[in-house]
Amino acid sequence: MSSKSKVLIVEDEVKIAQLLVDYLNLEGFNADVLHSGTHVVSQVKSEIYDAIILDRMLPETDGLTLCKQIRTFSNIPILMLTARVDEVDRLLGLNAGADDYVCKPFSVREVVARIQTILRRASPPLISEDSSVHQLTFDNICVDLERFQCFVDKEPIELTPVEFKLLKTLMTKPGVVFAREMLMQNAYEDGRIVSHRTIDSHMKNLRQKLTKNNETSPVQAVYGVGYKLV
Repeated sequence: MSSKSKVLIVEDEVKIAQLLVDYLNLEGFNADVLHSGTHVVSQVKSEIYDAIILDRMLPETDGLTLCKQIRTFSNIPILMLTARVDEVDRLLGLNAGADDYVCKPFSVREVVARIQTILRRASPPLISEDSSVHQLTFDNICVDLERFQCFVDKEPIELTPVEFKLLKTLMTKPGVVFAREMLMQNAYEDGRIVSHRTIDSHMKNLRQKLTKNNETSPVQAVYGVGYKLV
């Protein structure tokens, strides 16, 4: 890594937190650790981090609540850890704004690999030198591909990396229905397979962010197929 990325680990189990720190350091990361949820929000606001590893179950404030609070002011990539393995719990985490989910017990190497993947996805999209397309616009929505930003009525909207890629895909061909499989392929470039419900959860969040003053969302679901921009 040319420059060290900085990761905040929020994990109440000291041994797990230290293992994560050790492996992240080996891979060239810097890491800070908090063992409870008390000071997480203030820490994220005062320090610059590239990603957060956030435990689902924490003393004082749980991971879901913290994730929602962080999403009110930042789109920093968040990887959530949990001892719960059911799909409903994973969907709750994704709905709260998490970018990825790992169930305990886990391989520390896998967690570090997931962080590396999240950071690659979060990097601004690269535009080829011969490409003249740096922005996509549709109605009152503008996506800046160089700066990895989204605007609605010229006001900035915070999107997660997955949400940004989903919107970018839809905006390449307004009115065209994109199957969930295609959206999944474009949003997760590492080739992972996620459920349709995971895509639906990200789309739900995206639709809410793009909708202002109770207007109809420009992102429309097509039953049994996928989504389109209208």
